Amino acid sequence: MTTVVDQPAGGLSDTQRQIVDLAREFAREHIAPHAAEWDRTRQFPRPVIDELGRIGFLGMTVPERFDGMGLDTVTYLLALEEIAAADAGVAVSISIQNAIPATMLTRHGTPAQQERWLKPLARGELLTGFALSEPDAGSDPAGMRAQAVRDGAGWVLSGMKAWVTNGATADLMMVMVRTDGPDGRRGPKGISTFIVPTSTPGYRAGAPEDKMGLRASNTSTVALEDLRLPADALLGEEGMGFVYSMEGLDAGRLGIATQAVGIARRALEHAVTYCAERKQFDTPLRGFQGVQFKLADMATRVAAARALTQAAAARKDRGEDIRQAASMAKLFASETAMWVTTQAVQLFGGYGYMRDFPVEKLFRDAKVTEIYEGTSEVQRIVIARGLYRD
Repeated sequence: MTTVVDQPAGGLSDTQRQIVDLAREFAREHIAPHAAEWDRTRQFPRPVIDELGRIGFLGMTVPERFDGMGLDTVTYLLALEEIAAADAGVAVSISIQNAIPATMLTRHGTPAQQERWLKPLARGELLTGFALSEPDAGSDPAGMRAQAVRDGAGWVLSGMKAWVTNGATADLMMVMVRTDGPDGRRGPKGISTFIVPTSTPGYRAGAPEDKMGLRASNTSTVALEDLRLPADALLGEEGMGFVYSMEGLDAGRLGIATQAVGIARRALEHAVTYCAERKQFDTPLRGFQGVQFKLADMATRVAAARALTQAAAARKDRGEDIRQAASMAKLFASETAMWVTTQAVQLFGGYGYMRDFPVEKLFRDAKVTEIYEGTSEVQRIVIARGLYRD
């Protein structure tokens, strides 16, 4: 059903409206009807991802000169919300690809790397991922221990990566490893980025993690077992990988915020419908003031989360620094998603706790938005530091 928290139509350009309509139609026809089954079976819907690639959604943020759609950030996020409202597990693959590998290759790739990797990525011919965290280095990525050592003109990578989205399904992985020796003496300045085709001998993905939510998204460990790469696999400058990853994560956090908005919006839509149909004491639930207040608060928070996220996206499109704004959007939207889905489960009552009803899945999907690409605690640190920036 349509609610007041659907994406605004009046303020959109013709291009934005066309993109949103395309995303909404695809999501309703090809994603939403299957989302519950993918969740139950932990099925990664690669054919659907590939089809999204064929219509351009895996290269939305890539400039047209590299075969991408060349969309501004606001338009990209408008489309991503439609995918997330249908299934956030699918949306996370779209978000990762557009935000992090695409950003890294566009900003720091050589012409040869852009021709070989960025253009196929933009055309949807390659699914990509981003390997930063390790079992002992989550919120402190600078504490990573995976290594790359020189071997003649090339490199040999070794170590373990954890919680890698698309780890077992991607064709190409952007991998962060140390290039300053095992003692990590240079800290963040000793980390470099490598472009790793996942078909390379020595790239070994673990079994898919059995997650609480986003179960249609493949997440796994990745072992780097004496993985040999040529010299041109190094992205940009040696020792700049941490900087590149933070640039990508600033953009990525807007994607996570939008996923959270999509989850919360969908939970609200289900709650509005249910409260119109479900009766207690011969009265629809929406007739009770307590329910009305709860729905009003849910709608207000969803609208506020979307506005904050789109404001940060507009800043990015103007070329402004978005580190603090992206963290604010991600923090508020993710906590909104968790709160709204909790309220939706409450409104559904006993039915809300059952897997036969959709809000239970949305509740589980919402939780990880408070964790990945920087926990809520990390976002608060980033925001607070921005208050005292010289």
